[in-house]
Amino acid sequence: MTAVDTIEISGVSKRYGRHRALASVDLSLSTGLCALLGPNGAGKSTMLGIISTLVRPSAGKVVYRRTDGSEAAGAALRQHIGVLAHEPMVYGQLSAEENLRFWAELYQVPDTERRASDLLDRVGLDGKARQRPASTYSRGMLQRLALARALLHEPSVLLLDEPFSGLDRKGTAALQETLSVARGDGRLLLVVTHDLEAIAEHTDHLVVLRRGKLAHEDRRAAGEFDYRELQDIYHRYSD
Repeated sequence: MTAVDTIEISGVSKRYGRHRALASVDLSLSTGLCALLGPNGAGKSTMLGIISTLVRPSAGKVVYRRTDGSEAAGAALRQHIGVLAHEPMVYGQLSAEENLRFWAELYQVPDTERRASDLLDRVGLDGKARQRPASTYSRGMLQRLALARALLHEPSVLLLDEPFSGLDRKGTAALQETLSVARGDGRLLLVVTHDLEAIAEHTDHLVVLRRGKLAHEDRRAAGEFDYRELQDIYHRYSD
């Protein structure tokens, strides 16, 4: 399966009745980590939903291109995308292992048991916790399981909405390492977050939305953004 390495967003708008969530946004995403910032109500989650194909834009289009230049669409496209939404999208009556086995069957993931075990190790869900119903999990544990689910089918595109929410220091460090590895593997990551300190050193593309419009964009090598600068940019274009 040839990876998706470019997403071209052209004139994308979204309205919910009279409310305008996005207004004619043009954006090009490529491999690396794009931090999508903005105040509440700026349109960040709507943009993530549209790129994930879960939300249909009112106008404009999104084109997904593979490394060979061909366009990905439909069911084949969704095989390329991993999503960690604001809600974890896991089944509370199932354990972590059972959740991953369920999703693995949907995505036809080979060697399911080993893949699930490796991912649960990576996100820090220990042996006892992974066998309990997910309904007993803390917010941080649910985030870890949701991240494992998003990574399960080895997608070339990762869309993460507030992934650091509910995580303790250990969980934050584990997620930062996961993001670093994903970047190094040549994946395309789009991360919506208010935790600027956690994301700063991994970011090479910065996008700020304000009232549904593109307010600011900057590209640099990873490590060239720092926490204080991201804070300044965020407040400058969000207020």
